[in-house]
Amino acid sequence: MKKILITALLLTTLISCKKENKESNTTENVNSEIAQFSPEVEENAVIYEVNIRQYSPEGTFNEFTKDIPKLKELGVKIIWVMPIFPISETKRKATGGDDSKFASEMPKEEQHKYLGSYYAVSDFKAVNPEFGTIEDFRKMVQTAHENGMYVILDWVPNHTGWDHVWIKQHPEYYTQNAKGEIIDPINPETGKSWGWTDVADLNYDNKDLRKAMTADMMHWIKNENIDGFRCDVASNVPLDFWQETIPALRKEKNIFMLAEAWEPELLKEGLFDMAYNWTSHHLMKDIAQGKKSVKDWDNFILEDIKKYEANDILMSFVDNHDENSWSGTVQSRLGKAEEAMTALSYLTPGMPLIYNGNEYGLNHSLKFFEKDSIPKTKGKEWDLRAKLGTLRNTNIALNGGKNKATYTRIKSSKDEQVLVFEREKEGKKVIYMANLSSKPVDVSIPLKGTFKDVVTGETIGLDEKQIYPLKPWQYYILTE
Repeated sequence: MKKILITALLLTTLISCKKENKESNTTENVNSEIAQFSPEVEENAVIYEVNIRQYSPEGTFNEFTKDIPKLKELGVKIIWVMPIFPISETKRKATGGDDSKFASEMPKEEQHKYLGSYYAVSDFKAVNPEFGTIEDFRKMVQTAHENGMYVILDWVPNHTGWDHVWIKQHPEYYTQNAKGEIIDPINPETGKSWGWTDVADLNYDNKDLRKAMTADMMHWIKNENIDGFRCDVASNVPLDFWQETIPALRKEKNIFMLAEAWEPELLKEGLFDMAYNWTSHHLMKDIAQGKKSVKDWDNFILEDIKKYEANDILMSFVDNHDENSWSGTVQSRLGKAEEAMTALSYLTPGMPLIYNGNEYGLNHSLKFFEKDSIPKTKGKEWDLRAKLGTLRNTNIALNGGKNKATYTRIKSSKDEQVLVFEREKEGKKVIYMANLSSKPVDVSIPLKGTFKDVVTGETIGLDEKQIYPLKPWQYYILTE
């Protein structure tokens, strides 16, 4: 009897321990899961765009997943993943622009090289086997969450590839010409084709299409635990679709929504969290190329105040996948102004973007329809973005979300060439001072005190009575 009692006691203890361990593990797993997205994240985040195909020689989810922890050094809190879906083979592009050709028109022995556009989707609920499996994708999302980062998918709501199942099963989902033929997307400003001949235009007059598109987006939120979407050519999709769909998605989960668009109406009524700051992007390039001046920057800041509401958020960027592949590298566009403009993109109200490779000094235009790769050697580009990212994450004077820090222009003796402004919140201040011209300038600035330059770490004393020589494109980021 004694033996039976002892055995029973041991079994009870063993079961109890197993139960405790199971509960402990469950709690640990729950705690390792990132909290749902909230507006507070937008205040000090850096967003990172990853092109899985070109990120590594392998071009896989797994290779990118290995590097996710490193992105914390850059202040990254949101990872925007370019489209991960299977790509249509029908009308698959091999080249772009006016001389575009389809892969099928190339020599047979070369056709395998042409992988097509990420934006010619053949299935919104699957992953491109080129990148790995759905399990690999899940591991990537989990790793991002474990490292305090949110994952948003690049979504293509305006069109599909020509192999999409809807083409055969639901041709009524698509825009058709007078002959009843499905057509590629039309530029609403010109009434002519955009030249995106590898995709078929969707017709949002069809209510069933709207339901199907919303359901496919919901799939990734409910089943794959993603944290939002970057929506391609969002302004080409009817506004009322977003007014219906985004609130429905947010009932399932708090998500972050980025519109590839500039239109203020997309940011109203709690729709998209953030839109593109195309104006500042082009203006930084024009100033770098001597086509515009600091005066134009001042006008831009004033005009934006009128155009957008105080809690609207814009993404500030010197590069992205389109600019790199079709407009040239950051170096070719910004030249010697590259560092000053990169710093300006971090200090401008809003949220700064890093396109993969910028942090490693990417200096070639990545192929769009073929395999390519970015460099992976840390240097001055990494160091600069690490310092800027840390500053954004830790100093509320750079808050750029719905409760952003103030932006105050500080006049200097050379306002046509020298841009000086202060960001401030709750007594914390960050000052940007730069000669945004290709000529040296001597300038006096109405600032007095001792400051630290974030980039060099040097202590700098300023006196409003003193004249300061600034080299072409020389800049300072000053904190007290």
